[in-house]
Amino acid sequence: MVSERLFESRAEMIAALQAECESALREAIEDRGEATFMVSGGSTPEPLYKALSDADLNWESVYVALVDERWVEFEHDKSNEAFTVKHLIQNKAAVANLVGMKNSAATASEGLEDCEAAYQQLAQPFDITILGMGSDGHTASLFPHAQGLDEALNPDSSQLCAAITANQSEVTGAIVERMTLSLAGLLRSKSVVLLITGDEKLAVLRAAQAGSDVKEMPIRAVLQQQKVPVVIYWAP
Repeated sequence: MVSERLFESRAEMIAALQAECESALREAIEDRGEATFMVSGGSTPEPLYKALSDADLNWESVYVALVDERWVEFEHDKSNEAFTVKHLIQNKAAVANLVGMKNSAATASEGLEDCEAAYQQLAQPFDITILGMGSDGHTASLFPHAQGLDEALNPDSSQLCAAITANQSEVTGAIVERMTLSLAGLLRSKSVVLLITGDEKLAVLRAAQAGSDVKEMPIRAVLQQQKVPVVIYWAP
């Protein structure tokens, strides 16, 4: 269920992925009148979102929802919701429907019920999901040995979302409280794209592919499942 598209340049990779995203969203709108686009934060997908923001799509029929979020306010410089607004919900895509994860609850655990209810309203299966991967083998906010990880990695769960408390590290920084799509939530997608760049991330990917312990490297849970096709996009 895993295929790889390896490119010679990041520009070439982004152009190819932009075309795939546009096709998936356009097809969904034609088929059922709306599309669901699940997005991750970070510098790697930023040029993709900027390019897509000018795409000729019926953006009023597109629901953009976060793959994961730090439990911080919109004004915080680490907010994925704010990042998405800045880079994707602009230009022609300014009229898209954005569904965030952070709500008024004090903690992610306390906010889980409301977040889950909001995500259950999204049309399923999600049309395309963009994932990244950290140098520690995490994806979304599914961090190695995190509090809440066991439940979040249950592929048969009815819960789309999960509250996670990660172990503080160079990767997580000080903000360890997160909301994330669960593995079951990720598997509600028609297709999943794992977008990575550079030799270091490629080496992490190969290490993940070579092992089986999903708690050590949670990206393995996505790579090992057999329900949803995963396409790896990589460029130097």
